[in-house]
Amino acid sequence: MAVGVFDLFSIGIGPSSSHTVGPMRAAAVFAEELTSSGVLEQVASLRVDLYGSLAATGHGHGTMTAILLGLEGYHPDLILPDEVEDRLTAIAETGTLRLAGAVPLPYGVKDMVLRPLTILPRHTNGMTFTVSDAEGGILHKATFFSVGGGFIVREGEEDAALKELAESKKELPLPFRTAAELLAHCRSQGLSIGDVMLVNERASRSEEDIRAGLLHIYSVMEGCVEVSLKREGLLPGGLKVRRRAPDWHERLLKEDKDRDPKYWQEWVNLIALAVNEENASGGRVVTAPTNGAAGIIPAVLYYALHFAPGMDQATQEDRDDVVMRFLLAAGAVGVLYKEQASISGAEVGCQGEVGSASSMAAAGLAEVMGGTPAQVENAAEIAMEHNLGLTCDPIGGLVQVPCIERNAIAAAKAINAAKMALWGDGSHRVSLDEVIITMRETGKDMSSKYKETAMGGLAVNVVAC
Repeated sequence: MAVGVFDLFSIGIGPSSSHTVGPMRAAAVFAEELTSSGVLEQVASLRVDLYGSLAATGHGHGTMTAILLGLEGYHPDLILPDEVEDRLTAIAETGTLRLAGAVPLPYGVKDMVLRPLTILPRHTNGMTFTVSDAEGGILHKATFFSVGGGFIVREGEEDAALKELAESKKELPLPFRTAAELLAHCRSQGLSIGDVMLVNERASRSEEDIRAGLLHIYSVMEGCVEVSLKREGLLPGGLKVRRRAPDWHERLLKEDKDRDPKYWQEWVNLIALAVNEENASGGRVVTAPTNGAAGIIPAVLYYALHFAPGMDQATQEDRDDVVMRFLLAAGAVGVLYKEQASISGAEVGCQGEVGSASSMAAAGLAEVMGGTPAQVENAAEIAMEHNLGLTCDPIGGLVQVPCIERNAIAAAKAINAAKMALWGDGSHRVSLDEVIITMRETGKDMSSKYKETAMGGLAVNVVAC
């Protein structure tokens, strides 16, 4: 199907969409196939091979435990945090996995085969699942790739997936793959960028369902912040990174009782940190468009709802409209990155995650602050232009340093990009399409050391323990 707003904003668990959400989703699909094909009861053994970046940083990103949950039949958008803790504790204590929720197998994290130096042709985030019967005969085998943002592709079906995408786009009223095509629709139809996205979304669901779905997405973002602000102490994983959001929140409540505009950046920083601290804890977050960049859009949307001109007089319906328009415009720009380049840190570095999210957030903010389509496109371009070349080098393979602070910095960049675009008339020298192509090419040229392998940058120059 054509990439839509609910593909880019999906509910999952931390700490990584490509290394946690995608692998869990792939494992769940594999488990469902065992049931539907009728071979589940014959399974006597299981093998999981992880390749490339999944193997290199899987422990820090929760890949192995996410796969165990997926193999038990859990999906990232449906599983609750308490279920995660309960099932992982049970598997660790008993050494037994409930394959597809039914067949007990002696299997755990230590049984997975890690191949960090083997890169499969399609993508560095590769994984193969194999089950055999009591005689050692293979019952079912499948290889999947986690290509960023929780999206998965099965080996051998890449061409079919591209064909299906092309066919499904033909059914959209206003299909677009490039910013130039998107702006052309805006001009010919007299619509905003968010409106174009809404027209396309209405091809598969009612406007009422779209509105309800987007408001639910934002409610999960808000819930993520609320939970994070109640947690204290150190983040898990061994880096001994202290949670800062609760203390910062307490200080802001004391210093900024009347929501003074001069504190806007402190509030934006707080929201970004809170979301990504929760993500680092394996909590429930919204991919936006990835988990590693999950704090940027909530932080910038918080700015739009609390500090944009006129919002102090806004009704709840007005605020809901802002949420909907923001996410639709941001989603439209996300489609451009997903289809022309990549949102996978393992494929193009952090420019594909934090850079894309910053660009999407800038577009969303410019849209709700009254920007023309040209100004919205300019905002998205500015934000990405100044994230080009951003590497992905998490210390210890954990989505903590530099990831958490990086979300706050990128949120501020997005706000500044929107403001700069709104002070212009929409005309600019570098187009968004040119920047997206540049990001893609930069990612190809980037050394694998800087693409979510923990083999370069901060990951090797900072002692992890």
